[in-house]
Amino acid sequence: MKLSEFDFDLPDALIAVRPARPRTSAKLLVAQGDSTRDLGVSDLVSVLRAEDHLVLNDTKVIPARLFGERHRASSDGSGAAKIEVTLLEPQADGTWAALIKPLRKVRDGEQIVFSQDLSAVLVHRYDGMGYLEFNLTGDDFDAALNAAGAMPLPPYIAAKRAADAQDKEDYQTVWAANTGAVAAPTASLHFEQWLLDDLAAMGVKFSHVTLHVGAGTFLPVKVDDVADHVMHSEWGQVSAQAAADIMATKAAGGRVIPVGTTALRLIESAARSGTLEPWEGDTDIFITPGFEFQVADGLMTNFHLPKSTLMMLVSALMGTQRIREIYAHAIAHDYRFFSYGDSSILLPKD
Repeated sequence: MKLSEFDFDLPDALIAVRPARPRTSAKLLVAQGDSTRDLGVSDLVSVLRAEDHLVLNDTKVIPARLFGERHRASSDGSGAAKIEVTLLEPQADGTWAALIKPLRKVRDGEQIVFSQDLSAVLVHRYDGMGYLEFNLTGDDFDAALNAAGAMPLPPYIAAKRAADAQDKEDYQTVWAANTGAVAAPTASLHFEQWLLDDLAAMGVKFSHVTLHVGAGTFLPVKVDDVADHVMHSEWGQVSAQAAADIMATKAAGGRVIPVGTTALRLIESAARSGTLEPWEGDTDIFITPGFEFQVADGLMTNFHLPKSTLMMLVSALMGTQRIREIYAHAIAHDYRFFSYGDSSILLPKD
């Protein structure tokens, strides 16, 4: 498969830089088999069935973008330098892997000060990343990071505006529980508690799983032949209870519908044997056309970037030509794209 098969032209005006308010007022494109309907997220109760099962990613986004100063003794006044840090992943030794801009201006062993309470020392660097040891740990670190950090908005939003205090609410799901993501499971941003309550009242079931979304989700595909792409890995967990409940829905003939590509990638990682099992670890599953889905019967998801791995995933679910039709419809009807954009439900079968 060629990368060009997953390309399309998107008007810049359709890239959302703020979410719909209220969350449930976002548009919802319902693609079921060959039919396409234009509804709203608030209409989910008319789209789902009582026996359906939604799989929700309960990861919690940290305010991973930090702005600080490197301090160095110098006689020429060049001791201070502005440094931008994006935290990526905690390491077993207590350090954090991070993107540091500009990394060349920080020497190993030097300190970066982010606030009165929070600072870090560059311990070492590897493969373009820096590894930082912070002055705080545990709850003290979380509190200082929350005060000093900004939400790590995707590049296509950050290029248009800086993150602000509102993003700390907007870029977090209402059920976020397990801290560790540096990007939100964005299809989940459309839900409010009243909608969850209404769906539960009609019989829809829910399971929570955890996949800590990493910055690798925004990495572009740089190869012409899709088979040559090296997929990033992310840590995830499916509990025994979630696995059992989801498989019970399958056995009863209900539909399992992950909310977001992260939840879908995780449950399919845990079901490579053909049955969803309790699972924990790093997954680099790469879903492209031809993939055999073991658990997911559909997907609720936002609209993705051209030539991205997520365009390949939705093409695997619906078929490449059908996805082209769906995206052409979305563009023609002014759906808003990407992380803060509108949503869709993709159901391969009528």
